[in-house]
Amino acid sequence: MSEQRAANGTAGAYQAHFRVWRGDADGGGLADFRVEVHEGEVVLDVIHRLQATQVPDLAVRWNCKAGKCGSCSAEINGRPRLMCMTRMSVFDRGETLTITPMRTFPVVRDLVTDVSFNYTKAREVPSFVPPEDLGPGEYRMSQEDVGRSQEFRKCIECFLCQNTCHVVRDFEDNKAVFAGPRFLMRVAELDMHPLDAAADSGLDRKRTAQEEHGLGYCNITKCCTEVCPESIRITDNALIPLKERAVDRKYDPLVWLGTRIRRRP
Repeated sequence: MSEQRAANGTAGAYQAHFRVWRGDADGGGLADFRVEVHEGEVVLDVIHRLQATQVPDLAVRWNCKAGKCGSCSAEINGRPRLMCMTRMSVFDRGETLTITPMRTFPVVRDLVTDVSFNYTKAREVPSFVPPEDLGPGEYRMSQEDVGRSQEFRKCIECFLCQNTCHVVRDFEDNKAVFAGPRFLMRVAELDMHPLDAAADSGLDRKRTAQEEHGLGYCNITKCCTEVCPESIRITDNALIPLKERAVDRKYDPLVWLGTRIRRRP
């Protein structure tokens, strides 16, 4: 019997207790399920088995199942995580796993949320401004400058940082004036880019970060950094330096003077 189970891939399988949020924009609640778990599986595997065997109408968003698309974001026992990167082995076998949709965004159905807020904020960040005196293929950067922004390029836009940020999570009114850590990180990346010519075109990224994207609302609790599946140090390497540059622009007399002296040709 044990050889047959091993051949079928069920050796070491056990029954896990899952509580999964079911509902839509009008409301819902947690439903209890017993689901089989196999060795080496992640939470998304078990959710798929739950769909296949018990609740075929369970709505869940996913795509790559490799931690690179950011689609399967949810909250597992209250912590924002990627379901495809959360191994079942990190939980005790007798532990109840509660799976709920991201709390910050409106529920569409079950574990699927409407994350269009983030795409709205993305469109509000002015894009990279290329230097007028350089053509395509002529850009040159030092490795140090490349390394500074390369970390931020690892973002997979899972929006877990946006979801866990209490500025938008706990205060719905702040969404209109606060871009959130993911897009403040984008502003910081562009502001530190040595080839970004935004200032020459009259765009002050430090000013817009403060006045248009709500940088002042961030109180650097580092909750965004803690949930990032790519281990991006959002707070330390993007938000705090951006805050420092914004303060320097506004209150440092030498920086203030420098912004008012035209560059010589």
